[in-house]
Amino acid sequence: MAENFTVSLSKIIDEFKLETVYAPDGDILIDSADVNRPGLQIVGFFDYFDSSRVQIFGKVENSYLEDMTSEERYAHLRSFFEKRVPVVILTRNAPANPEMLELAKEFETPVLRTTASTSAFMSALIAFLSVELAPRITRHGVLVEVYGEGILILGESGVGKSEAAVELMKRGHRLVADDAVEIKKVSSKSLVGSSPEIIRHFIEIRGIGIVDVKKIFGMGAVKNTEKIDLVIHLETWQKGKQYDRLGLVDEYTNILGLDIPSLTIPVRPGRNLAIIFEVAAMNNRQRRMGYNAAEELNKRIMDQMDF
Repeated sequence: MAENFTVSLSKIIDEFKLETVYAPDGDILIDSADVNRPGLQIVGFFDYFDSSRVQIFGKVENSYLEDMTSEERYAHLRSFFEKRVPVVILTRNAPANPEMLELAKEFETPVLRTTASTSAFMSALIAFLSVELAPRITRHGVLVEVYGEGILILGESGVGKSEAAVELMKRGHRLVADDAVEIKKVSSKSLVGSSPEIIRHFIEIRGIGIVDVKKIFGMGAVKNTEKIDLVIHLETWQKGKQYDRLGLVDEYTNILGLDIPSLTIPVRPGRNLAIIFEVAAMNNRQRRMGYNAAEELNKRIMDQMDF
């Protein structure tokens, strides 16, 4: 059964610097990433209305209410507030009419205000809620940013994931998470990884212990979040096992229903993993831009055989 996530209304207020027109005691939890402009609900159409959504009153809704008498406005808004919506947000710094405030207090519904335009605010709020309420899992691994590519390094304990990350930081790349990577599905095409707050910017190196990355390597060596573009599986070199040497067959790792390009890299003494990761990052970017070196080489060979 899928776990439902929530975000507190106080966090939304802080994130968007919202003005509180009215707020009841206690915090409110939002569990829907969708928002609603209640134009149809104001005129009495409530079919398919999802009362769990954040409700946004823009210029259209407020202008429509202004043309009503006080009694009409009260009646229309009462039908709306009776649905127990979590919060009402007024855009463009619009004033809250007396009837709205009266009903908000009666049904203990927060009323907030922003100076932003309706479309801009809705877009930003949906993006914020999509991240905060996204499906997520935690994977044992390391997440680094290499040349702008987010690389999730997976493998058994002791295979060298953290050591490779340290070498990458020495070469100017950035650490996002070590040991535990929290992965969120922020859209139908994107995964974003981060570190749990308690271990953020720390890394464990066997034989040394815990290292504070930002203290040793500087703030430029860390990053809070990063999109996952490539998954690299590290495994101890197994004699006799056939490893892919050409890259003609695409491999993927499925995480939260999304297939992420992946590689399996064998580890043995003398291999410079940092350089391998750098090349993998650049090669992955080339592939996304439509160029595949393995396919180009194969094409040249096939063309040569045709002569």
